[in-house]
Amino acid sequence: MFSYNNYIVQNDLDFISGAGLDWQTLDGCTCLVTGANGMLATYMIYALMHRNLKCGNHIRIIGISRNMDEMKAKFSEFGSHPDFILLQQDVCDRIRCDGPIDYVFHFAGNASPYWITHDPVGIMKSNLLGTMNILELAREKQSKKVIFASTREVYGENNVCERLSEDSFGALDILSDRSCYPESKRAAETLCKSYYLQYGVNFNTVRIAHSYGPGMKLSNDGRVMADLLSCAVDGRNIILKSTGEAKRAFCYVADAITGLLTITFQGKNAEAYNLANETEEISIRDLAELIVSLFPERRIGLEFHIPEKQSAAYCAFKRVKLDTTKLERLGWEPIYSLSKGVKDTILSYGTL
Repeated sequence: MFSYNNYIVQNDLDFISGAGLDWQTLDGCTCLVTGANGMLATYMIYALMHRNLKCGNHIRIIGISRNMDEMKAKFSEFGSHPDFILLQQDVCDRIRCDGPIDYVFHFAGNASPYWITHDPVGIMKSNLLGTMNILELAREKQSKKVIFASTREVYGENNVCERLSEDSFGALDILSDRSCYPESKRAAETLCKSYYLQYGVNFNTVRIAHSYGPGMKLSNDGRVMADLLSCAVDGRNIILKSTGEAKRAFCYVADAITGLLTITFQGKNAEAYNLANETEEISIRDLAELIVSLFPERRIGLEFHIPEKQSAAYCAFKRVKLDTTKLERLGWEPIYSLSKGVKDTILSYGTL
């Protein structure tokens, strides 16, 4: 079962803890993590607490989410720790939090095609109202930095560049069914810069591409990695709803967290950074076949059920690679191979 004590998670946290990051920067600081039940946010909280429990750091951590029961389950091991606090709050409301807040990791929001279809207004609220409320809190508390989890989709459709650097941009159809997500992320990034210019609230925005790993939500998500892994975990045949020729590049959660922390410690004020693993681009069909091959004893098959019309909730842009040179210059590089990351993710669910 996924939890802090899961052996796969512990291996990941040992890797993150030993990645040569400037952990002393956080000693004596308070870190607020929004969207605490999401995969990246959960892993960030685990990584910070791992330093407290295993390495003697003193980092005060506040996790906030709308679902307190889920938070209590995910962080049950930390319930009595004096440096750990859970708050049930919706970022779309004014954030009430006592004491100093030195760093904010703002993950609250949803990117799944399921919620893009069923709650586009909620997605825009969390990205716009939620981000404004977080920036107001950071302004009030005079925080040192806000880390805003953005997306590669802010680049829109760009058929000119071979790689998308942080100053590349393309077009977005503002009335497409999916635009609630990338358009609100774009506006949220502009909010961050506006608060920096007007009030001096420091930030970095991190444009993340296709992260995955233990703790990711597999049901009612709709993203390709979640759908494929759900089949493997449940022992069902993988069903592709396309020919599977589209290509993606996936970043394992432990690599994503070291990237986020590298930016926290070394990122230049008020700048954006791409975060992706472009070393193993793979087609969706090849990814499905990789998952099948990793656990032959499960006898998982691959089927194709291609509908006549694809859902408008999925991003249909031609794939262009993200350029991560700017982050790599800070000393970061992805370490986990796709096969190891996928295998560890499946094993972390404890069903095989």
